[in-house]
Amino acid sequence: MRLDEVIRAVEVHAGGEPGRVIVGGVHEVPGATMLEKRNHLWLQGDRLRKLMLREPRGYPALCANVVLPATRPEADAGYVIMEQAEYPAMSGSNTICTATVLINEGMVTVTEPITSLVLEAPAGLILIQAEVREGKARSITFENVPAFVHRLDAPVEVPQVGTVIVDVAWGGMFYALADASALGFRLTPDEGRDLVRIGEMVKAAAREQIPVAHPEQPELAGISIMEWTGPPSVPGADAKNTVVVSSGTLDWERPESFTGVLDRSPCGTGTCARMAVLHARGQLAIGQDFVHEGILGTTWTGRLLRETTVGSQAAVVPQLTGSAWITGHTEYRVDDDDPFPDGFTVGDLWGLTD
Repeated sequence: MRLDEVIRAVEVHAGGEPGRVIVGGVHEVPGATMLEKRNHLWLQGDRLRKLMLREPRGYPALCANVVLPATRPEADAGYVIMEQAEYPAMSGSNTICTATVLINEGMVTVTEPITSLVLEAPAGLILIQAEVREGKARSITFENVPAFVHRLDAPVEVPQVGTVIVDVAWGGMFYALADASALGFRLTPDEGRDLVRIGEMVKAAAREQIPVAHPEQPELAGISIMEWTGPPSVPGADAKNTVVVSSGTLDWERPESFTGVLDRSPCGTGTCARMAVLHARGQLAIGQDFVHEGILGTTWTGRLLRETTVGSQAAVVPQLTGSAWITGHTEYRVDDDDPFPDGFTVGDLWGLTD
């Protein structure tokens, strides 16, 4: 992998969730597939993630996406998603951010009123239908990789909390989903600190007690994210959620390690995982719209397109529609005498530091 002296990025948010899109300065990332490229960045090129997401260039709620040449001929572009604690195989908000940037910056062929794209994520090919007016993407609709349920109503023993009932589902990442009201939460922004702390504890316990791996890509293993669910609070929404994104490595021996941030958006892969759960319970039909609300009151619309299988696992193909907005264009560099070439974390925001 080679990095230029200057790395160019477009700053963007989807439903409030920031998703920096790196459009220049990263070259020759090894790998025959986007998953292999993601693995290389994670295992051998992690400096880029630290540079982009840690202070002074980043902050805990920020995600980043590296736009790369696709490895499959049917794809228009590839991208690798970077978050504070992992490299997800798929992310809805980051897909919406990346597709919006590719269209608005003229990096792909744009047609109005609909631009069709195929993007290559580490999880697979993502089909995009973008509503475009006056050269700008007004909304992004994407067909996600198949979603499926691994467990329903699984009891998890959480130290200091007690027994929590979770569903485990794949929506592009493995989620533990839990009813917020069962622990007294209303899913409002003022509850953010407690939602994060308890959510991280539930996730850590679920990951230890419920092993899981993708049937066709076994290296995609383990519950890596937690979703609180609840009733809607804005007109027209069917349900509400907030997803807890880790900002570091969890350690039961160090309670201060249970830190993270709430996804500011309605969460794309979280919405897909929840739709899979609802379908498995007979509460969401194929072709039925599902309007999902996030912690800020923004909404995205999901829909299950059809049933399918993943290996021997029953699954559904989800679709999601949301919008993103560009907030700026930036160039990042590291001077030779910069004391923080890989960024830094401080315990006031980040919990455990390294």
